[in-house]
Amino acid sequence: MPYGLLADAVLLAHAAFVAFVVLGGLLVLRWPRLAWIHLPVVAWGAGIEFAGAICPLTPLENHLRALAHEQGYVGGFVEHYVFGLLYPEGLTREMQIALGVGVLALNGALYAWLWYRPRGARD
Repeated sequence: MPYGLLADAVLLAHAAFVAFVVLGGLLVLRWPRLAWIHLPVVAWGAGIEFAGAICPLTPLENHLRALAHEQGYVGGFVEHYVFGLLYPEGLTREMQIALGVGVLALNGALYAWLWYRPRGARD
């Protein structure tokens, strides 16, 4: 079984999920009905950060990597792939809270703009 390929697929899906959490509000500006999917995704993403939890996709990816005899990683997806590039010293609790607040603030601003823009611009 190509466990390495499955782990890579989980990695790509996880990256797409994180990108949708952060930037999906921009898609909602174009397709407002997408908000029904985006809002729960934002709630999940911010909730994971606020709780200091690990997304279930992270252990799944690590398990598949172990089955493929590849090295997994400790910590969460954001800590390993994103902060590994931006903040080499690692993810702190304060950084997680800042990420959660940032996700909510960015998407809150986009949704506020969508909600309050002139009616003709919404259609």
